[in-house]
Amino acid sequence: MSERRRIEVCVDSVESALAAEAGGADRLELCAALGEGGLTPTAGLMETVRAEVKLPIAAMIRPRAGDFCYSDHEFAVMRRDLALMKQLGADLIVLGLLAPDGSVDRERTARLVAEARPLPVTFHRAFDVAADARAALECLVELGIERVLTSGQEKSVLEGLELVTELVRWAGDRILVVPGGGITERNLPRILRECRAKEFHVSASATRDSRMTYRNTRVPMGRVLAASEFAVSQADSGRVRQFRGLVDTL
Repeated sequence: MSERRRIEVCVDSVESALAAEAGGADRLELCAALGEGGLTPTAGLMETVRAEVKLPIAAMIRPRAGDFCYSDHEFAVMRRDLALMKQLGADLIVLGLLAPDGSVDRERTARLVAEARPLPVTFHRAFDVAADARAALECLVELGIERVLTSGQEKSVLEGLELVTELVRWAGDRILVVPGGGITERNLPRILRECRAKEFHVSASATRDSRMTYRNTRVPMGRVLAASEFAVSQADSGRVRQFRGLVDTL
C-alpha cells in the first residue's frame, strides 16, 4: 500500500500525549479514565494537551462508563461537552450512541454529528456491541460519519479479524474502518496484511511505578478489583516508535 498508514494513540494524560507524539503517532484520541474504556476528558486536560502537542486531537464524548444507551440528561451532558471540546481546540470528535435494541441511535447521533461540524466524527467501539454490524455500518455511512473504530465485535481485533476485514471491504471509500482493541507489535503485521486498513488505534502503554514513597496499600480508591494505586499506565514513546517502524515497513 503506497499511502502511509496512520497511527492513532489513545491517551488520558499529558505525559501520555507527549510520549505518543515523541514516538511518531499521527493523532491522539484524548480521554479520561482509559481503565473504564475512555470517558470525556476534563477541560483542564484538553486545554493542557492542546497547548503541549501539535498532533490532531480527537476528543472523546462519553459521559459515563457502561452501556451506550443514554438518558435525556446524559445526552444533554454530551451536547455541552461536545461544544466545550470544540471551543478548547479539538480537531475531531469521538462518540457512540445505541438504542435499546442495539441499533445505532440515529436521531441523537445525527444531532451530535451536526453539532460537531465542521469537525469530522469517529463512531467509537459502541459499534462492537451493536446488534447488526452491517446495518450499523450503513447507518453511520448515511449519517456522514467519517470513521468507525472497531475490534470486529470481539474482545480484540485479532479475534474479530474476519469481521474487521469484511467491514473494510463493505465500507470501501464511504467510511474509514479503524481497527482498535488489543493490537500489539506482535499481531499488527498480520492484522494489517489481512484487513488492509489505512489507520489503526492503539494504547501503546506501559506501566511505570508511582512516585509515592509512602504507600498505604489497604485503601483502594476505586473498585475492589482495581489496579494498584501505585502502578501508573501511560503511553510509552518506545512502543509507539515500534508501531511506527512496523507500519512504515509493511
